[in-house]
Amino acid sequence: MDKLYNNVCVFRSKNAGPFLLTIDIMFDTEKKFEDAVKSGVINKQIIAELYKVPEDTVNIFIFRPAFALKIVFPRAISSGAPGDRDVYGAQQAACLEDFL
Repeated sequence: MDKLYNNVCVFRSKNAGPFLLTIDIMFDTEKKFEDAVKSGVINKQIIAELYKVPEDTVNIFIFRPAFALKIVFPRAISSGAPGDRDVYGAQQAACLEDFL
């Protein structure tokens, strides 16, 4: 499989409330989606390592009808708190994009 970001139609991150981040990965074909899921490259261990969160706090949801994956994990700093450099959580997908 080619780089992940070359095979998706939506690749974004955003807040899921002030304490959680979500990364949405949506594919434009069922084949690309199934290839990504079967590859196992997107897994809790990788997300935990990349974002420096405990593995048991990472959730990955597979939504086949939309050819989508949703990854949810805690923010290191709550949105808007002193030291937060991404209030909307919109820049967090880039870390995963580089890895994949």
